[in-house]
Amino acid sequence: MSAKRKLVIVITEGLDNERASVAWSIANGGIKSGLEVHVFLTSSAIDWVRKGAADHVHLNPKDPPMIEMIQFVRDNGCPIYVCPPCAAVRGYSQEDLLDGVIITGSGAIHKQFIEGAAALTF
Repeated sequence: MSAKRKLVIVITEGLDNERASVAWSIANGGIKSGLEVHVFLTSSAIDWVRKGAADHVHLNPKDPPMIEMIQFVRDNGCPIYVCPPCAAVRGYSQEDLLDGVIITGSGAIHKQFIEGAAALTF
């Protein structure tokens, strides 16, 4: 049996940009298609996983609410990584983020690329 195909989604857009909705939607679709999905958040995108920040955001009425898409990723055990300098510049620590989100450098996704992961950036 072959290994599960991997997809890394890099999100750079925050709470006010519909491209982020597209990114989380594609992450959800990848999971439903059987891909091993990893999400790496940089810049203002880290606000998506700050506790309470996405609870009432619904950028695209054709997509589920953002918190539901984020929760689907979490519920399926897909890692969500946060860029350490991006968190630090905003004053965020691990305690500010949703449970299970990992503050770590880009080495976490480089490992996935070495193992053959495809990448999408939003």
